[in-house]
Amino acid sequence: MRNLRSRAALATAVVATAATLLVPGAPGTTATASTAITDPDIPDVCQDRRPVPADPGAYGMQLDGSFRHPALTPVDEEHEHSFPGRNKDYDTRSYIKNMKVEAAYEGPDFTPDYFHTWQNIVDFGGRRYMFQYDRSEGRVYDITDVKKVTVVEKMTREDVGGDESKGNGSWAPGDYWGASTIQWNKKLGAYVMVQSFEDKRQISELTDDPAHDKYSNPEGVKKLRAKPGLKGFKVFRLDGPRKKDWKLLATVSTDSTQKDPLASDPATAQQGSGSLDVPYWTGGTYMFIATAPNDTYSGTEYPTNLHSAGYQSWDMSDPAHPKLLDTWHLPGQLTGEDAAYAKNPRCGNRTSWMGARMPLFIPKPVEDGGRYAFAAMGGYGLTVLDISDPADMKTVSHLDLPPSVSGTEGDNIDVSQYEKTGLVYYSGYPLTEDCYEPYKDVYQIDARDPKNPRVVGALPRPTPPRTAGFQDFCQRRGSFGPKRTGYYTNPGKHEAGVLGYGFYNAGVQFFDVSDPAKPEIDAYFVPKAYGSQTPDYAYGNQTHGVFVEWDRNIAWVLTNHGIYALSSPKVLGKPHLTRPEKPFRNSEF
Repeated sequence: MRNLRSRAALATAVVATAATLLVPGAPGTTATASTAITDPDIPDVCQDRRPVPADPGAYGMQLDGSFRHPALTPVDEEHEHSFPGRNKDYDTRSYIKNMKVEAAYEGPDFTPDYFHTWQNIVDFGGRRYMFQYDRSEGRVYDITDVKKVTVVEKMTREDVGGDESKGNGSWAPGDYWGASTIQWNKKLGAYVMVQSFEDKRQISELTDDPAHDKYSNPEGVKKLRAKPGLKGFKVFRLDGPRKKDWKLLATVSTDSTQKDPLASDPATAQQGSGSLDVPYWTGGTYMFIATAPNDTYSGTEYPTNLHSAGYQSWDMSDPAHPKLLDTWHLPGQLTGEDAAYAKNPRCGNRTSWMGARMPLFIPKPVEDGGRYAFAAMGGYGLTVLDISDPADMKTVSHLDLPPSVSGTEGDNIDVSQYEKTGLVYYSGYPLTEDCYEPYKDVYQIDARDPKNPRVVGALPRPTPPRTAGFQDFCQRRGSFGPKRTGYYTNPGKHEAGVLGYGFYNAGVQFFDVSDPAKPEIDAYFVPKAYGSQTPDYAYGNQTHGVFVEWDRNIAWVLTNHGIYALSSPKVLGKPHLTRPEKPFRNSEF
């Protein structure tokens, strides 16, 4: 990798600077007293140290062609942050290495949301279907023939302006498609979908504007807490790929103040966050979810988020009657745990997401003898848990990661290589455009001794090919950095030594980690920045997802303008473009 040594030294300097700036009362931070906070579950432990905007002269393109990231920035997702050397226009070219585009599907039917979607696979009647969705916008595709994908069903609230309080032909009032896991349940002899119902993250009641955030806008907080809706999860039996084939088995509230979690009233306000992102369940006895069970789970600085999620374990031996087994959190996450919260260098920065965004990352299911789980908790870092007894989850160890503010500091842990190498791959993702935040490294963490995990490296930073006409992806415009490597729900068994990350304006990047000491980028596909029907406000949010069918060696790349089907015999193996040899039933490890 060119400039590797100089970039490593620069990264070390940036981390050291960020750590200094995040010390309470340090120069370069604000220090004004909070006066508007009236809600007892809004953290007010440290003085207001919200970062000031970065000096434009302190970051940008360097003489050697690399990009220096700002050390510390406030939350600012709505504005451009141009710098000398940034492209004037968004890049409409594409770049590819060791991959082939087998098919491309563009337009609204293939972009349920321009910023993020979830995917699942099911097989019915010899056909393979992909679900792609985000809340009220959902699609079902027949992808049996990779080159002839068809839309089977479209669910939307476009006719009611996206208002989730209103019902229509697709949805009942308050209903939507939450992040889901779908697994085959032997007891029922059918697919079962567990679907998260959570706080909406894009809200009007609060904004990241300091005058209108949770610290300064008690009326907005009050309105948000009073909104009705289920906080928890739903369980469905799936007898076919379409919504009419879903049969509701259970509606479960994670609000710990409810008398009966299976008999709550979604028409009233419920406490906590609900179940976040994709529940971890492989169709067996135990399920693990990320959740804040009530409003006292408040230890997060993020200006529009009221809850700091921990984890719960559930008994799913009867999918129609889930039973809560245990709840776990880190000291500092609950209201009143001030001493522990104050120890975090992010305390008072009014910026950091602190708490889980995804459920536990588990290399081997408990039912198969698995013992350890890994937790990515944003500004709280990484925790290793012993889940061998799901009714008594225990902390094994904790690892603080270098501050990387703003942006999401810890969201995803890829555990696909753990059983072979003892390494896990920990990452956050960018929230701003034009690289106006610290770069989000993908850390290699040696957890062979679960009691003593340690950072031993980072994956190389993607660089554009020479033919691109620019030297760093920060110049390409838009967001740049890792998102996720898909999910444990991808069909087939994850290929050893291969990690594929959606990388926003750097497309999808496949890393060869077969030799962990020398990780390399083996293949990539960087699509055009936008399509003919992409609204201009979404130009910067380019490749935000990759979903690999490991059983067919096909990578589906999810972008702001559509979906690409990619093959790579060198990296993924020979592709199978038609009906899979056997149907997907349960996640493999």
